[in-house]
Amino acid sequence: MIFTYNKEHVGDVLMVIVKNSGDAKLDVERKGNVARVFLKETGETVAWNIFEVSSMFEIAERGQVFLTDEQVVRLNQELQAQGFTEEIINDKEPKFVVGEIVEMVAHPDSDHLNICQVAVGNDKTVQIVAGAPNARVGLKTIVALPGAMMPKGNLIFPGELRGEKSFGMMCSPRELALPNAPQKRGVIELSEDQVVGTPFDPAKHWTA
Repeated sequence: MIFTYNKEHVGDVLMVIVKNSGDAKLDVERKGNVARVFLKETGETVAWNIFEVSSMFEIAERGQVFLTDEQVVRLNQELQAQGFTEEIINDKEPKFVVGEIVEMVAHPDSDHLNICQVAVGNDKTVQIVAGAPNARVGLKTIVALPGAMMPKGNLIFPGELRGEKSFGMMCSPRELALPNAPQKRGVIELSEDQVVGTPFDPAKHWTA
């Protein structure tokens, strides 16, 4: 789940993205200051738009924001007051973390993609399909996990690349909008002493 807010460019609207809708046809149901965006075919909710959210609480950040449990309770109270039965779930797990490629094989249907098994925490490994030329077993890098919003606004959801499932993205310095990032392909390379699962900290993990 992704919370995003940009009052200056979008208005006083908190957007809550539940899942990737892809190219599916969508419809909207609005009650008061709450709009539910759902798949037209199945009725499954893919997003919520909460209008005039500053009447409930202030949000100082812009772009992807992280709410407190108390703020999410307030959102759910508003949903309930407008007659919606679903609830918004607060996901506070870090979405950009140190990862390590522990296994890598060539994609069977590509001459430049690799299927990587990437450790992103204690006893947690995810599969990521990547085309970075510097990808290799043992490399530590920054991983954007499902639920992340990149600096340019694109969202990370589980997907497929040429028939192989992928659950995140290994990031280049340019994709992370890091200062003086080299304008070339290749994921960020961290030192071997970085701890897998540590939340991304530009001050700690990047020196240009």
